[in-house]
Amino acid sequence: MGDAALDVIQTIVLCALVLLFVGMGVNHFRRGPARVMAAMIPPRLRRRGLPSPMALVYLTGVCEIAGGLGLAFPATRLAASVALIVFLVAVFPANAYAAQHPEKFGRGAIPFWPRLAGQAVLIALLVFVVL
Repeated sequence: MGDAALDVIQTIVLCALVLLFVGMGVNHFRRGPARVMAAMIPPRLRRRGLPSPMALVYLTGVCEIAGGLGLAFPATRLAASVALIVFLVAVFPANAYAAQHPEKFGRGAIPFWPRLAGQAVLIALLVFVVL
């Protein structure tokens, strides 16, 4: 595969990631999805002195939107990619908790191994767009 073809693929993946992260971030501010995401916060993170689950949902939404927008600009792409990789690792416990409780989360409870594979693919794509 030539450099031009690789550049086109990288640009397509980049655009898809920008749309994906911004879209997922915006979803954190929709009432229904936000309530489900707040319920996904594991019990060990629901302690006095920590932000409320809904505050965490809003914070993670802002992180996803900022990260997605950061990917769109060459000057911030590397930092945004690294931040989104850290973000994906940080939110994985909530996804794992949801996977353990499909009766509570329905479609949001993606089984553990497919969820882990999906996170790994996103991380690999984030690395790919900054190479």
